[in-house]
Amino acid sequence: MLVSHILKSKSDDGVVTVAPGATVAQVAELLSSRRIGAIVVSHDGRAVEGIVSERDVVRELGRRGPACLTDRVESLMTARVTTCARNDTAHDVLTRMTEGRFRHLPVVEGGHMVGLISIGDVVKARLSELAMEKDALEGMIKGF
Repeated sequence: MLVSHILKSKSDDGVVTVAPGATVAQVAELLSSRRIGAIVVSHDGRAVEGIVSERDVVRELGRRGPACLTDRVESLMTARVTTCARNDTAHDVLTRMTEGRFRHLPVVEGGHMVGLISIGDVVKARLSELAMEKDALEGMIKGF
């Protein structure tokens, strides 16, 4: 299955972004209110300048306490963001996520972000793929 199919299967393909000047408190509020695990940092909603996850916020809160909430998001975002393309396979993306130990990948096409997929999206796609393969094999064995 391709990333493009995963994006189509998502109920909401919009990507939540924040401007580079946003505070950690604003990011935490967005993560909580939108019930999401990561936010892309972008000045225009299309260029990926960084990504910040709930783990990043919790790690910094544990390290410095509430003082970090007034910091700008650039202070804790990942600036070297791994991305994927619409024509990447779910297997390749899952491998990249596992090896990199991250849960979200912006989908980029022509230098612009076109979506965001989570490890949950990819696992769901892979399980669907495996179920179809299982059904096909059973059909061949049973002669259907």
